[in-house]
Amino acid sequence: MAHLVLPALTLGLGMAAIVSRMVRGSLLDAMPEPYVRTARAKGAGEGRALRHALVNALIPAVTVIGLQAGALLSGAIITETIFAWPGIGRLLIDAINARDYPLVQGAVVVIALSYVAINLATDLVYAVVDPRVRFSK
Repeated sequence: MAHLVLPALTLGLGMAAIVSRMVRGSLLDAMPEPYVRTARAKGAGEGRALRHALVNALIPAVTVIGLQAGALLSGAIITETIFAWPGIGRLLIDAINARDYPLVQGAVVVIALSYVAINLATDLVYAVVDPRVRFSK
C-alpha cells in the first residue's frame, strides 16, 4: 500500500481541487435559494439546510467528475510511465516506441470505450441526483 501513495496523490490532488472548488461555488449559489431559507425557517439546523443545498449543488460537480475521468485516463498514462507501473498507459507508450500499430489502436480503443462508459455512467447518475431528469425513449 505504501507504493500507492505517491501515484494516487499525483493523479488525485489536482482533480480533487477542481471538484472541491466546483462544489464550493455551487453551494455558495444554492445557499441563498428559497428552499434553503424555508428549511431554516422550519427549524432545520445548519447541517440539514446544507444537505438540502448540497443535493442541488451536486449536479455541476457530477458533470466535472465525469469529464475529469478522461483526464484521469490520460494522466494514468503519464503516471504509469513515470512510476514504472504496468498498466494500459505503460503498454500504450511501449507499443508506440515499438511501432506496434495494432496494439496502439487496441489500447486507444479501450481507453476511448472506457471514456464513453464513464460518460454514460455520469448521465445515469444525473437521474439519481436530480429526480427531475428523465430519459426519453
